[in-house]
Amino acid sequence: MTAARLLEGAPFATDIRAKVASDVEAFTVAQGRPPGLAVVICGRSAPSMVYLERILKGAAAVGVKAEMVDVEGEDAAEMEVGLTRALRRLNADPAVNGIIVQMPLPPGVRLRAVVDAIDPLKDIDGIHPLNAGLVRLGFEGFVPATAHAALEMIHRSGVEVRGADAVVIGRSAVVGMPLAFLLTKEDATVTVCHSKTRDLAEVTRRADIVVVAAGQPGLVNGEMLKPGAVVIDVGINVLEGRIVGDVDFESARAVAGAITPVPGGVGPLTNALLLSHLVRAAQRQASEAMEVAET
Repeated sequence: MTAARLLEGAPFATDIRAKVASDVEAFTVAQGRPPGLAVVICGRSAPSMVYLERILKGAAAVGVKAEMVDVEGEDAAEMEVGLTRALRRLNADPAVNGIIVQMPLPPGVRLRAVVDAIDPLKDIDGIHPLNAGLVRLGFEGFVPATAHAALEMIHRSGVEVRGADAVVIGRSAVVGMPLAFLLTKEDATVTVCHSKTRDLAEVTRRADIVVVAAGQPGLVNGEMLKPGAVVIDVGINVLEGRIVGDVDFESARAVAGAITPVPGGVGPLTNALLLSHLVRAAQRQASEAMEVAET
C-alpha cells in the first residue's frame, strides 16, 4: 500500500486568509479601524507559546490589530481573579471584537471562570455555553476553531462523512465534543473515546475517520488503524525539543489513506479559521451598533 496522502493546512489556510484580508480591508474602510483581537494567556507552557506566536503573526499579516494580554499571579486563585478582570475589561472595549483564552489553563485555574466572564459575542473560539449550545442544537454560533479546522480537513480529504464510522479520541469542550457534534450533524456515526476507553485499538480499527485530540504523544499508531482511514492529528506536544502530535506519524502514514502532519496540518488552518471567526464577530458587532444608533 502506498503512503497516505498528506493533508497539509497551509494551502487551505492561504485561501482563507486571502478572503479574511479582503474583509478586514473593507471593515477598516467602513469603520475607520481594523478588527481587534485579544489573546489572553495564563502561564507560558511551550505548546501554548508556539500556538500564540502563530496567531499573532497571522493576525498582523491580514491587517488585524492583535494584542496579547498576559495574566500573572502568585498562585492559581490570584491568576483566576486576574483572568476574570482582564476578560471583563476586554468585553467593555469596543475596539476589541474577538477574545480567545489560550488553553490549557494552568492547574487550579478553572475553565468556569472564563465561561462566566467572556462575552459570547466576542467568544470567537466558542467556549461560552451560548455558543456551545447553538452548535449542539445545529444553529449558527462560534465553533471552537480547532474543531472547525479538523472538520474542514476531513471535508478536504475527500472522504464521505455521511454514514462514515468516525472515532474522536478526546472529550474536551474545545475540540473533542464539539467535533463529535459537528460530525453527528453531518450523519457520521461517532464514537468518542477517552482515557477510560477499554481496548482503544479495537475501536479505532473499524473507523473510517480517526481524530486524535488527547494530548498524548504517540497514542495512535499504524497497527490501530483501518487501511485507508483518514487520520486527523490535533495533538501538539513538545517532546525532546520537537513538536509532535498524538499520532505516531510514520507507522500511521503507512496504513492510512490520508493524514495530517504535525506541525503543518490542523494548526495553520485553525489560525486562519480563527481570523475568519473574528471578522464575522466584528461585522456583527458593527451591524448591531448601527441598528442601535438608528433607533
